[in-house]
Amino acid sequence: MIKDHTAIKTEQTREKYAKDGFVFPIEVLSADEVRFVRTDFEKAEDELSDYPEKLALFKSYPDRLLPSFDELIRKPELVKAAEAVLGPDLLVWSAVLFIKEPKSPKIVSWHQDLTYWGLDEAEETTCWVALSNANVASGCMKFVPGSHKERQIEHVDTFDKNNLLTRGQEIAVDVDENDSVAIELREGQASMRHGHLFHASGPNTTSDRRIGSAIRYIKTSMRQNSGEKALVAHVAGEDRYKNFNVSKAPNGRLHEDDFALCKSDAELKRKILYEDAASSSGSRY
Repeated sequence: MIKDHTAIKTEQTREKYAKDGFVFPIEVLSADEVRFVRTDFEKAEDELSDYPEKLALFKSYPDRLLPSFDELIRKPELVKAAEAVLGPDLLVWSAVLFIKEPKSPKIVSWHQDLTYWGLDEAEETTCWVALSNANVASGCMKFVPGSHKERQIEHVDTFDKNNLLTRGQEIAVDVDENDSVAIELREGQASMRHGHLFHASGPNTTSDRRIGSAIRYIKTSMRQNSGEKALVAHVAGEDRYKNFNVSKAPNGRLHEDDFALCKSDAELKRKILYEDAASSSGSRY
């Protein structure tokens, strides 16, 4: 009997994810593809350097503003990995960029992804795609295996200027660093993690930028608790629920109509992400 290797790999992914709360590495982009996507991104950064509002939107919505990133979120290797743990009907809630400049003190504190997103369930997974090498020296992510089984726990806001998170949020319990695993990725590789997994990352001590896109896949059955319709991309299966504002592919490269759509959604996301916060001074959205 011929074994179905795709089915075997899917089951292995599902089992490891259920046990540890994450899977890595996932091979996504070739060296040439990474070079193209990074060059396209950095060229767009340069073009927007005199327009800070647009540049901020671009870093939060690269998949809605660059065709190369719209293609990235639909890569079969990522979609298949997400399908293994969420099923066949998928949306992308966001694909925000996390960038640590060379010799940067920027960090990400210990937290769980789903803390402030205002989603009704935990049917979400994040595929973090490395567009430059992510290792301990450059501030790669650290995961605590099995911590996703804790479900949602209390967080506190710090609004620390060196924290890349929306509210500088961090878990309100001590995390033992010895329990964590360094998630080192070569450029073009990805990790996939559960929305309740404890994770963090340190500063970038290298001479290159550490660039990653955190692509948030959710089931189509999810919705915002507020009932409002956040902007998403439909990447797999069928959307029978219509709980979100589904975006078409970008109209072009950095198209004005797409910026207008992203600006409207950013206002909604800011309201959701900063609900009940003592401040809304974070740099995201």
